[in-house]
Amino acid sequence: MSQLEHTPRPVSRLSALAQRLGLAGRSSRRILEQASQLRLPFRYLPLPSPSIWWRSGPPLHRLPELPRDALSGPVQEDKADAHAMLVRIVEHRQEIVDDLDLRRIDGLLGGDDEPSSVLDLESYAGQCRNVRIISYKDFLKTLDLALPLRDAAHPLLLRQASWRGERLFWAGEQHAGEMACAIVYARRRGLEIPLPAQIDRYQLSAQGLDELQRRFHTLAMPVEAWSDPAFMGLLLDNRLPYSRLTLLRAQDAPEFLLLPKHNTDACALGEGLRIAGATDLADGLRRLLD
Repeated sequence: MSQLEHTPRPVSRLSALAQRLGLAGRSSRRILEQASQLRLPFRYLPLPSPSIWWRSGPPLHRLPELPRDALSGPVQEDKADAHAMLVRIVEHRQEIVDDLDLRRIDGLLGGDDEPSSVLDLESYAGQCRNVRIISYKDFLKTLDLALPLRDAAHPLLLRQASWRGERLFWAGEQHAGEMACAIVYARRRGLEIPLPAQIDRYQLSAQGLDELQRRFHTLAMPVEAWSDPAFMGLLLDNRLPYSRLTLLRAQDAPEFLLLPKHNTDACALGEGLRIAGATDLADGLRRLLD
């Protein structure tokens, strides 16, 4: 059964669910029932693909330093609480390496329009027709274009994320083709090129996800929801506290709706939306923990 083909629950089952969740008030039960009947084009959260492009995946690395004004909503306190939860679900640390082998780098920053189907640097280097490395001299010249300064004061800037495995991504904005071709040449010739590096490592936090889910519904809402009279009526006519977060860059990507569970009516809306087919961010990210 897909997210768009759910079967409406009988009112008796919804009432039992409302009682179990402590949503005893008449308004909460009504909101739960009406939200569960919404017909919106809910979509699954996009998961990272095994691509060489850092930007091809969801930008979860932005969460630890999420600006406070990234959230919109009517209640300042709820926005502040939601922000405090969101910045905890991804942990960030920096590691300094004195002599990282150039051949270990297996990813690039990339642009938003890069094809995600490129799985390795060898495939990408083969597409860089304007870069030719035949001799060791060519290799050094190419490497100098990508990395004109290679010392402790100008380390390689790399990124690694737990949801992208152990792949190391070079964070350089220019000369991606030259960098890829230099790495591939070093691999093929067995050249060990140790360079100083700074690695930004990002790790999903199970504790942070638990706390977010305990305090909030964080639901992926399709863009169509914000012009849907039935949904907007439930959200605004009942004066519910909520926050909105735009995190994903892709066109028509879902926007996240955060509903505080301490407010029974907001909690009822969240439970109803989940029944209707909305995906919770914490549930989606747990799939990336292993």
